[in-house]
Amino acid sequence: MDIMKLATQMLASKLGGSAANDSNQLESVIGGLLGGSGQSGIDLGSLVGHLKQGGLADIADSWLGDGDNEHISRSQIEQLLGSDKIKQAASQLGADQNDLLRGLQDMIPQVVDKSSSGGNLLDSVGGLGGLANLAGKFLK
Repeated sequence: MDIMKLATQMLASKLGGSAANDSNQLESVIGGLLGGSGQSGIDLGSLVGHLKQGGLADIADSWLGDGDNEHISRSQIEQLLGSDKIKQAASQLGADQNDLLRGLQDMIPQVVDKSSSGGNLLDSVGGLGGLANLAGKFLK
């Protein structure tokens, strides 16, 4: 599964307008917001790690599991990604910041959910090597 393609399509459908028409720009913005260090341009391991470190472990676990995904608020998205990064991303896309936040609220849980099977992100973080890198981030 191409995580970046999925994320780009989901966010484009939420933003509409000119922001939705430039998939390269959307990919760049998504990569900037969600890590950009993985092969897919999205570092799901870091994203989930930041959620858990930020007191949002229950939300992260719901996205990883096979049940319903818990809701994440716009303010939690801003805390997770940084309000400056959100503002810059909205500017790059020529989109309203609130529209971008709403799109990210829907897109991020679905991307994590669809990238994990039974709570396992192993393939999405790059196999065992990626898992070792993720473990290193938790131990810092």
